[in-house]
Amino acid sequence: MIVNGPDFPAMIDALASDGWAEVRGFLSADEVAQLAAISARRRNDFHRAGIGRATGQTVSDDIRRDDVLWVDNLDPELAFVMQRFAGYQQQLNRELYLGLNELELHFAAYPPGGFYQRHLDQHRQQDTRVVTVVLYLNPPDWQESDGGQLRIYLDDGRQVDVQPAGGTLVTFLSNRFEHEVIPAQRERLSLTGWYRRR
Repeated sequence: MIVNGPDFPAMIDALASDGWAEVRGFLSADEVAQLAAISARRRNDFHRAGIGRATGQTVSDDIRRDDVLWVDNLDPELAFVMQRFAGYQQQLNRELYLGLNELELHFAAYPPGGFYQRHLDQHRQQDTRVVTVVLYLNPPDWQESDGGQLRIYLDDGRQVDVQPAGGTLVTFLSNRFEHEVIPAQRERLSLTGWYRRR
């Protein structure tokens, strides 16, 4: 379901009814540019993303090809976006009783040719990741031909492709929807993560 602006009640309704929402204008163009600049300044601290957990984590170019940088939720440069995410978390807990107690986020950069094959965000035998969030930080001139779409596989066998437009937030139930990142033709930026419970 498509929601316009950071409209928390509409976002909650979409998550409750459909399990996912594409929120256009979650951030303004200026806020997107601010986060993209922070990401660019820290680009040398990014590392190749892996698959798996803890000591079993490996890097596999056949499955995903992106670079990540985990962020500190108390980072003062990110306070404005963390406040918005905190507001969403409060609404999720109040309206859907999800028991979320933390947000785990990282910057993600997909270089030209970067992709992530179809997968589910919830690890096997773990239900700590509850709601996935992907906030795009791409420039306003991003075109469909630039690729990098998020393809979500819906319950009824259909699939939906979300354009990674700057300021758009995609949010969905982590245990419900397999998804993939279509190969990007230019660098694709996002702030991505999960609301978790212990």
